[in-house]
Amino acid sequence: MGRVTLQTIADRVGVSRMTVSNAFSRPDQLSPTLRDRILAVADELGYVGPDPAARALAKGTTGAVGILLTDSLSQAFSDEVATTFLGAIADELASTGLGLTLLTTNTAGNVIPARDVAMDGAMVYSCDPENLGVDWLLRRKIPLVYVDQIPADGIPAVNVADRAGARAAAQHLVDLGHRRVGVVTSGIRGRHGLIGPDDSADVIDGYVADQRLSGWLDALTPAGITPVIARRPHGDPDSGYQAAQLLLAAEEPPTAILCFSDALAQGVMEAAVDLGLTVPDDLSVVGFDDSPAAARMRPPLTTVRQDIHAKGHAAAAALTRSIEAARTGDDPPAEHLRLPADLIVRASTAAPRS
Repeated sequence: MGRVTLQTIADRVGVSRMTVSNAFSRPDQLSPTLRDRILAVADELGYVGPDPAARALAKGTTGAVGILLTDSLSQAFSDEVATTFLGAIADELASTGLGLTLLTTNTAGNVIPARDVAMDGAMVYSCDPENLGVDWLLRRKIPLVYVDQIPADGIPAVNVADRAGARAAAQHLVDLGHRRVGVVTSGIRGRHGLIGPDDSADVIDGYVADQRLSGWLDALTPAGITPVIARRPHGDPDSGYQAAQLLLAAEEPPTAILCFSDALAQGVMEAAVDLGLTVPDDLSVVGFDDSPAAARMRPPLTTVRQDIHAKGHAAAAALTRSIEAARTGDDPPAEHLRLPADLIVRASTAAPRS
């Protein structure tokens, strides 16, 4: 048999080509009995459905949305916070029929994903503000939603109360009596290693990093505490381990360490144990995110909880609303949503030794 088309199926069933097309794209236009009969014949003939590219061209949509990531896909899929966030987006999109396309800043030859991949809209997730992919998406004028980014006029945004959460974490350590405090963070650009207070601008690597550092300083500075900051290029446990080695090798090492993420905190705790220290008796450790791993750590990690599921659902819902507004010609909603961040005290923090 030659190539199977809609007309092939129509001839076999004895209906019009449009009726067969409706069976795939507008099932509500047919009775269930007729649609089942058409689909059964299509299956018998080996027909899988209208060509997606042709259908997209006819409808003026691609059926896909993008999410721009700064990190490589391998790093994203090894991070529990990122995978939980992506899962929540997929759940929210399931009922819309939209597919999710992951976009990285990496380029292959002349291909720039943010410029070249067909999509109806995109989410920008925790990207470096100098990320060229963000600029390409803006130039394409497709519906966008910013997540963990600096809010911008006219673009829906979903953020977390990072500064308030970080302030609560640092205040917790101050209230316990800690006066020597370290900070572990990560960032692709700028200096790595130990960074003094006069060089704190080198720590900033995007909106979330800026907010969390500001929150820590909101509590530490009034208490007369100048933190020592260790910065690594990545945000995984190995980087936390390396950063802790730098901080704990000091002549007067910190009695407590604030971490940008739970993944970094995990590495800090592992380094402390390998150095013969006990958490929290010798070193208190605080994370951020309340990832699934936080409660599994030994001891369980004191951290700042953000609702990762709610953030993913809110971001996907905001994007689908913007895509629908663009389709109908309405002004897109540009709500700036800020989700709470709450301190969760567990067993990794205690008063310093006398």
